[in-house]
Amino acid sequence: SAWSCSAGMGMAMTYAVYMRKDEDTTLNAFTMGLANNSISIIAGLAVLSAIFAVESDPLATVTGGSSAITFLALPEVFAQAPGGNLGAWIMMSGFFLALSFAALTSMISTVELCVRNFVDHGYSRDRSVLLTSLAIFIFGIPSAVMWISFADDGTAFPQFLEVQDHIWGYGLMFSGLFIAFTIWKYGYVKWRSEVEAGQAPPGFRGYLGVGVSAFRDDFINTGDNDIWIGRWWDILIYLAFPILFTILIVSYFGDMIMNTPNVWDPSNPHGITIILLFWGVVATGFMFFNYKLVERPLFRNIPEGAEVDISGLPGGDDDLVCEAGSYPEGWEHLAKNSA
Repeated sequence: SAWSCSAGMGMAMTYAVYMRKDEDTTLNAFTMGLANNSISIIAGLAVLSAIFAVESDPLATVTGGSSAITFLALPEVFAQAPGGNLGAWIMMSGFFLALSFAALTSMISTVELCVRNFVDHGYSRDRSVLLTSLAIFIFGIPSAVMWISFADDGTAFPQFLEVQDHIWGYGLMFSGLFIAFTIWKYGYVKWRSEVEAGQAPPGFRGYLGVGVSAFRDDFINTGDNDIWIGRWWDILIYLAFPILFTILIVSYFGDMIMNTPNVWDPSNPHGITIILLFWGVVATGFMFFNYKLVERPLFRNIPEGAEVDISGLPGGDDDLVCEAGSYPEGWEHLAKNSA
């Protein structure tokens, strides 16, 4: 879902930076997921029921996309509120105000995820926020100025929200893939290091015994969690996820290629080329910034009370990885950014 791979992922990774060492990660994740998905189901049932009660052609409205439902159908629903125009105005104002707050609060944590990466590499927070804001603005321009459709009554309707949903709805699955790949790589690297140290058996059996459960043992079942995560989690990450990811990607793109007219036309907002173009631009930007950032120091926060030094953290043996507040040789000038 969008929450799992976007807002939820951004919130979890961002807020993890500021959590206590003994934070109950599993309970927090379970609570957030249950609360979000439960409210989403209830809200979805309420919205769909209202649309089917008010609209003359509810199926056409629902298939018109989330933007059509939000900005065209729901105002008609609110117009049926008691109190005449005043009641409708109050309902619409309250709804769109709440929607704005929901978007803003979700965006803060997601943007902070990007900002934090720059800050951890020695950039000032002001400069990091400016770079992130400019990137968001620039990448949003094409969708904001293109693909304006008109309703039968001549009302202009911007499709840029639908275009973004079309492009990044599929991209969310790759966000999940990147997270899973990080878990897979961590387990493999830890298993190889223990094999070289003579602490783990080589071969596939050794990898199953040490590498597969490494992330779960080191970062999830820390001893501070009330909910213990068992082997079923490893099965989901290493077996179920790759299978489901492959099925979804093949089915989605296969259906798009077979049933979308002019699917390879780059100007088609519902085609496949526009997806690949946006993905390519963003991936190029990510690789460029990664190439630049990897040459700079990485400042790590050691949780208060942690009985380890910086060398005990992932990447701590790198000369450019240092504890927050200290600076590698030749990078002392970055101290002014934290002032």
